[in-house]
Amino acid sequence: MSQMLKVKNPYSQESVGEYHFDNLESVKSKFNKVKEAQKIWRKIPLEKRITEVKNALDYFTKNKDAVARDISMQMGRPISQAGGEIGGLLERANYLCSIAAESLKTVTLPEKPGFYRAIEREPLGIIFIISAWNFPLLVTINSVVPALLAGNVVILKHSSQTPAIGEHFQKAFNNLAGVSGLLQQVIVDHETTGKIIEDLDIQHVVFTGSVNGGAQILKHTAKKFMQPQLELGGKDAAYVAEDADIAAAAATVVDGAMFNSGQSCCGIERAYVHKSVYQEFINQCVKVIADYKLGDPADPKTNLGPLVSEKAAHFVDDQVKNAVKLGAKVLTGGKISKIAAGFFFEPTLMTDVKQNMDIMQEENFAPVLPVLPVDSIEQAITFVNDSQYGLTSAIFTKDMDKAKVFAAQVNTGTVFMNRCDYLDPALPWTGVKNSGSGSALSHLGFLSVTRAKAIHFKK
Repeated sequence: MSQMLKVKNPYSQESVGEYHFDNLESVKSKFNKVKEAQKIWRKIPLEKRITEVKNALDYFTKNKDAVARDISMQMGRPISQAGGEIGGLLERANYLCSIAAESLKTVTLPEKPGFYRAIEREPLGIIFIISAWNFPLLVTINSVVPALLAGNVVILKHSSQTPAIGEHFQKAFNNLAGVSGLLQQVIVDHETTGKIIEDLDIQHVVFTGSVNGGAQILKHTAKKFMQPQLELGGKDAAYVAEDADIAAAAATVVDGAMFNSGQSCCGIERAYVHKSVYQEFINQCVKVIADYKLGDPADPKTNLGPLVSEKAAHFVDDQVKNAVKLGAKVLTGGKISKIAAGFFFEPTLMTDVKQNMDIMQEENFAPVLPVLPVDSIEQAITFVNDSQYGLTSAIFTKDMDKAKVFAAQVNTGTVFMNRCDYLDPALPWTGVKNSGSGSALSHLGFLSVTRAKAIHFKK
């Protein structure tokens, strides 16, 4: 008898699903299905694949309420916000469909007498996608759609917190154009995950998760000289310049720090504010934070849900307490709040922090915003770059030239001006340093799921 994965609602701690773990033999059976499917799928003309993938997206529209409910029940996001992720999924997927033909087309080189030369984009084959619970639709769609459009097939390991979302993806994309087995979900432990990478004929791995998790993936892929695509989180920073619209900046930064209970890889986890507008910014943040309501995620009035686990709550609680011991002050929140059986962390605004504190250096995945005044944009840039991470950064200013100076000097994959915590599908999603490697979205997202083939014919 196989082991069972039991998923609990982070708010009630009640069971919201039991799933059989796959052993390596059952994984091999699913692997053989996708392998056979890929032989057919890759030969289907690209325009037909695009049409089929676009039609498959209707599943998420037709089942919007059920998908939103599963997101809320399995990872704790308020139901008032869970449905919005479906809109983001559709935006990204439809954009990728719209650029697929151009991104995957054969490039014919200038004529050379007696020769035909071209560069083709060829599918890799079987893509192993290891997805995350915090944005279970968005993280997954970033890779599933370009993989399928390019002629690949997918083995999907969704997070053990959100396997119901993996089931939705399998229902939507498993059978297209009469080809069955295009996407198969597996529910496996870490040991079996490593065996899948090392022992099966996987051609590419996409992983979203922790730095430690990424390091483990690299150990497995290195044995096959395979470079995975990794998104490993961040400690994203915002700089509020002296000429910023302070009310708008405060509202945006607080939302960037608090949305999804702060459980976002690109959420704002530290803010630097020019000293001339520092107090005004703090005052505005206090006003914005006062509007958050903690409670049952199923209640439409709730706009801040529980953290995913008790462990996560105690991690950030220790981080905040340690900062206070070193001189930081808590203006709002700052502690665990137990509601029903859920572990919430109150929306927290901190001042008197120092750059070397863990609260400014270590990712916490919680609704906490530490704010540090700075003397200049130069000092802000130095502090932004003083991090092991480099996913996104943001500047709030009315001066485009100032934003360009900031963007040229910060070491992050994305630089925002007057916004944060948002992915535009036309732009690559990429990180530097410990935030990962490779790119998703944009036309560059198709490069990681294809290989270049050089055509060099002598006539």
